[in-house]
Amino acid sequence: MSFKTLSAKVAAQVDQELMSTGGFSIDQLMELAGLSVAEAAFKSFPKEKKVLVLVGPGNNGGDGLVAARHLKLWGYQPSVYYPKPSSKPLFVGLETQLKNLEIEFINDLNSISNYQLIIDAIFGFSFKAGNIREPFKSVIDTVNKATQIPILSVDIPSGWDVDNGFLEGGIREPAVLVSLTAPKPVANCIDTTKTQHYVGGRFVGRAFAEKYGIDLYQYKGYDQVLKL
Repeated sequence: MSFKTLSAKVAAQVDQELMSTGGFSIDQLMELAGLSVAEAAFKSFPKEKKVLVLVGPGNNGGDGLVAARHLKLWGYQPSVYYPKPSSKPLFVGLETQLKNLEIEFINDLNSISNYQLIIDAIFGFSFKAGNIREPFKSVIDTVNKATQIPILSVDIPSGWDVDNGFLEGGIREPAVLVSLTAPKPVANCIDTTKTQHYVGGRFVGRAFAEKYGIDLYQYKGYDQVLKL
């Protein structure tokens, strides 16, 4: 399926407008995004119950925390690796929710081979290409060596250039990519014979779609994601 894309700059503008004239809060957008990620995992990996969620320091990481909560409630066994937790109340609250559900927070990746799926929620579209620092450089290196475990990437594969695709040092090509709000140009760089591509985040109305020149996707029923 062909699709229109949002550059990193325009994606940031869309988010800002959604949270101003659009009337959404960051909490709502993160909840809907994380639910989309969880649903894509559910559709693509119904039997791979042991899930490792790699959480970065920004909003992409918050989407991962939300996804972990939903997956736990749906019968999965998520563990979270969150090496640089945020002190912002929103993120502290998300972390508390997971701990109250007895979701495991792990301190290292020594047991990575025990997992059946990795959710890559490290970096989002605001990531500055070519600037992967520790501890995330080592995290990506470890994931890239665990080639037997499929990856689901949130919005963009971590370490890739949002507009131009794969960069040396970025995470390996995911088995699933979940584009949020609308695909970014990086989505045109994936190998569609190897990667399933979903769009999620049902918070864009017709006026927003027309203003920013993006597709108004026709989701089915109550689905939160649409396979492209």
